[in-house]
Amino acid sequence: MDINRRKELGRWVDMINAEQPDLVLIAGDIIDGSIRPLVDQQMHSEFLRLKAPVYACMGNHEYYCGKDKAKQFYQDAGICLLQDSCAVVGDLCIIGRDDCANRRYRATLDQLMKQADPSKFCIVLDHQPHNLEQAQQQHVDFQFSGHTHNGQVWPISWIVGKMYECAYGSYQKGDTQYYISSGMGIWGGKFRIGTRSEYVVATVSAPSQCGR
Repeated sequence: MDINRRKELGRWVDMINAEQPDLVLIAGDIIDGSIRPLVDQQMHSEFLRLKAPVYACMGNHEYYCGKDKAKQFYQDAGICLLQDSCAVVGDLCIIGRDDCANRRYRATLDQLMKQADPSKFCIVLDHQPHNLEQAQQQHVDFQFSGHTHNGQVWPISWIVGKMYECAYGSYQKGDTQYYISSGMGIWGGKFRIGTRSEYVVATVSAPSQCGR
């Protein structure tokens, strides 16, 4: 969010609140290269205006700015950060994966599923949409990812589309559904060409079972 200002974040929060969500999920990267712009603008206070519980996973940019500083910001913003951990919220089991930037210590999805409640509808938050078959193999109901920005600027969007099995939008493997979001914010230049910012509204109609 180095180039996304507090006023803009406030507008996004108003839009999300207008949806009257039961839950807000963030697939990482609310921080860009530095934590300083967020601290200087006290942007944590905008997140505190969200009228639903907020859960998130780590993104690669949280590691760029320093994971300890990032974790403190998430805490100040009232966001429950799931870093290789899970939480039960009603009929949902939310599993937040650490970002694959932490290659050495990141838990496998198989290990994390041992913590999951198999009677719940299982949602995996994984910032980077690599190895999508892992969620399918673990019978996850839904995976939410980001990272790609859908390329943000054409023709990079075309290149990104070649790099990932699914770089943007809805996808399905077996019984597992996925959504890879282009994200609300932007990175680098303050513009998009051929892509758009978004937030995603998802409805879970019935609980399921996950795990083995």
